[in-house]
Amino acid sequence: MPERIGKYTINLNNTPSIIGYGAVVGKKEADGPLGQCFDKAYNDAFFGEKTFEKAETKMQKMTIETAVKKSGLSKKDIQIAFAGDLLNQCIGSSFDMRDLGFCFAGLYGACSTMALSLALAGIFVDSGAAKTALAAASSHFCSAERQYRFPLEYGGQRSPASQWTVTGAGAAVVAESKENTPHIEQVIIGSVRDLGITDVNNMGAAMAPAAAQTIGDFLTDTNTKPTDYDLILTGDLGATGSALLKELMKEEYKIDISSVHNDCGMMIFDLEKQDMHSGGSGCGCSASVVCSYILNKLSNKELNKVLFVGTGALLSPTSAQQKESTPGIAHGVVLTA
Repeated sequence: MPERIGKYTINLNNTPSIIGYGAVVGKKEADGPLGQCFDKAYNDAFFGEKTFEKAETKMQKMTIETAVKKSGLSKKDIQIAFAGDLLNQCIGSSFDMRDLGFCFAGLYGACSTMALSLALAGIFVDSGAAKTALAAASSHFCSAERQYRFPLEYGGQRSPASQWTVTGAGAAVVAESKENTPHIEQVIIGSVRDLGITDVNNMGAAMAPAAAQTIGDFLTDTNTKPTDYDLILTGDLGATGSALLKELMKEEYKIDISSVHNDCGMMIFDLEKQDMHSGGSGCGCSASVVCSYILNKLSNKELNKVLFVGTGALLSPTSAQQKESTPGIAHGVVLTA
């Protein structure tokens, strides 16, 4: 059964397993440093559909089907699905669920959604509320640009701190503990933190304070230090937010995470060759990196213990137009081999 330790962290004493996972991406992501890790990549941004929104739904559905197939289960074996995306009312996820037929809990955690879905899937399986649960998240550059910034035809110039929304999706099937699979050992649900950032082109700065708080709270609760982990992985602060995170950890917690830290937004693209400015972002960024490269490394025992902290900027088109600041959120999951 799940057990709270400290003020914020939850131990999953039965250590649920990730028995299947998958990731599907677009062309830019496939051209990046992790291109060989993904299950499928599409050169067509429409994925054969008529709109970018329909493309995102298809991409997430394909990713979920890949993860379920690799788990050795069938769709009818999945008892509940936790999934989300960046579109209004999470239509990227809910529209594919009408075809998949799963019991569905839609989530919105912005770019932290994959960590949140993994945390909830782990808690459900650990508690016995479900024997199998699915966690998934997706984003699409073109649909996100249209919703949060400008239509692509506008051709607006991007600032140096801006990030490129990843066209990608990740999914993982969580089940009762099984040998020789990655496990979920602990989770932490973060708190909303807002330091008054209003620049919608600098989401890394908006999310970094929440990431620092969640990492600091987790290390305090568990009485562990950064070097107890092979990797403290954020997703996705980009270059700007990652630099701020390291500064905040030193200032607020007197902790240096620089030797074990990396960020999904910096890993998925070659920031110089691909001209990605501060890096990648979007629900699909950490989802596709974790559900390919990271879980592969854990499955092969090349990594033993990873603290994955998904970060999200909690804004909407309406809040930005009303000159609201952008709160941040960060959720954490400990993944082990």
